[in-house]
Amino acid sequence: MNPRIEVVAIDCLMLRLFDEIAESNMPWMLAASERLRAIFADDLIDLVPSYTTLMVHYDGLALTPPQARERIDQALTDLRPETQRHGQRHVVPVWYDLSVGPELALLATRIGADVKEVIRRHSEHEYQVFALGFAPGFAFMGLVEEALAAPRLSTPRKRVAAGSVGIAERQTAAYPAQSPGGWNLIGRTPSALFDRDREGYSLMQPGDTVLFEAVSHAEFIRLGGDDTPQEAVV
Repeated sequence: MNPRIEVVAIDCLMLRLFDEIAESNMPWMLAASERLRAIFADDLIDLVPSYTTLMVHYDGLALTPPQARERIDQALTDLRPETQRHGQRHVVPVWYDLSVGPELALLATRIGADVKEVIRRHSEHEYQVFALGFAPGFAFMGLVEEALAAPRLSTPRKRVAAGSVGIAERQTAAYPAQSPGGWNLIGRTPSALFDRDREGYSLMQPGDTVLFEAVSHAEFIRLGGDDTPQEAVV
């Protein structure tokens, strides 16, 4: 861990803890988040975690920038990650099929195997939720094994169906709602990833873990999935 504090705005500081993305970062990120929330207390407006950073938005009327830096330094003093497991574990059903995951064939070609092997590899690993962003409920997860890593599409789709599961580089994610997107789509989940009536709104939170479970078309439909084929890139 190599902590540095960077200025984002007059009332916002970025705490950079690591230089590289790794699953082993998360216990430290969670420990730092808990310490920062406790130390800033009511003077904290928002705390936004990402892969290697924590953005601290504080009340500029209550604290000066030097005072905010002092609190961050205090939070880092003798910081140790807790050994107990953090976050929830989610098992997310996915219907992997070319009609809703058109890049399945592309990824199969990249690894020199068939589509079933892509499905097996993607669904056998438990992923860490690193951050939320892009859209409400959109959870960036990783790390996908290097063989399945693929760059974003050169031409993003104008419409990606809600529930679509995709891969971009060594990240994987599921789209909570229809939106534009350039990830490599490999399947679709019927799970409600964002719900205004749910505490915290998003099904997943940083620190959670996710296992994608391959399900049949019949089970996908039973769970409320929409099997409308994914539109092509246009």
